Amino acid sequence: MSLPLLPTSLVGSYAQPDWLIDRRKLAARFPPRTRAKELWRVAAEWLDEAQDDATILAIRDQERAGLDIITDGEIRRESYSNRFATALDGVDIDNPGTALDRSGHPNPVPRVVGPIRRRRPVGDADVRFLRAHTDRVVKATVPGPYTMSQQAQNDYYPSPEAMAMDYAAAVNAEVRDLFAAGADIVQIDEPYMQARPGNARAWGLAALDRALEGATGTTAVHLCFGYAAIIHDRPDGYDFLSELAGTAVDQISIETAQSSLDCSVLETLPGKVIILGVLDLSSPDAESPEQVAGRIRRALPYADAGRIVVAPDCGLKYMPRDAAFRKMQAMVEGAKIVRTEQASA
Repeated sequence: MSLPLLPTSLVGSYAQPDWLIDRRKLAARFPPRTRAKELWRVAAEWLDEAQDDATILAIRDQERAGLDIITDGEIRRESYSNRFATALDGVDIDNPGTALDRSGHPNPVPRVVGPIRRRRPVGDADVRFLRAHTDRVVKATVPGPYTMSQQAQNDYYPSPEAMAMDYAAAVNAEVRDLFAAGADIVQIDEPYMQARPGNARAWGLAALDRALEGATGTTAVHLCFGYAAIIHDRPDGYDFLSELAGTAVDQISIETAQSSLDCSVLETLPGKVIILGVLDLSSPDAESPEQVAGRIRRALPYADAGRIVVAPDCGLKYMPRDAAFRKMQAMVEGAKIVRTEQASA
């Protein structure tokens, strides 16, 4: 499917309706690493149907706002990572362990007690559902092996690296199945590469490349500074980003809005498409289209418009739904402004 110059996309998540999930409870805690079924407002026997209905709403909101690349909004997930991480063999989810979150707080996490294996596809039905309900380019997301290794208590493997490589094999099998189910783009979410760059350099990159082996479509990796709703202090630069230049991934998703990122770092990623975060999610107030256009323009000296995808910063999930929609509209209109400028240049 063809895309315009400066196509627009979500990172992955969209605001879940208040009738589906208890948004107050969601915002009052750190993102769950184990299952958090208590967040859902709908009884278990009706939950699948309710999640389907809410996913269709998320798809239609994206289409109405004018997005070019559509996700399922991760509506069926309690967090970006726990749905996949708790579906793997080798994990004791009934007796969780503890690990420090990127903010330094202890959090309940999956406890690894045996070999990490993916027993079945996890998100393929979600992609088929998405593909059946839109005719636009579609993107699916899956948590990355390095990040999952940091969100687990290791009671089995001789090293975190060994555990991460088995996570990578599981992610690789999932990536292949997501493409087979109809995804045009599959994104691996690796926020802990930015949060904990030392081991990311030592062995996280190898785990990422293992997860990408044999991918048959466009691949992306997402790095961020943490959800704005939870982590308020933002650095003005990435501690880990240019290292991705040598990986097999096609696209790299970053945040630039809230942090006012120095976009000169994009010069270190030649040949990569940049998914450029241009919506500040620390506030529900919608940007003006011109504000969005300005955030796109500041990247153009370092990455030409032909390899930029316009997106929010990370964490649209935590926005009120009406605010999320207004922000998406502003993002689309801002991209149109710069697209017009580029056409007349």
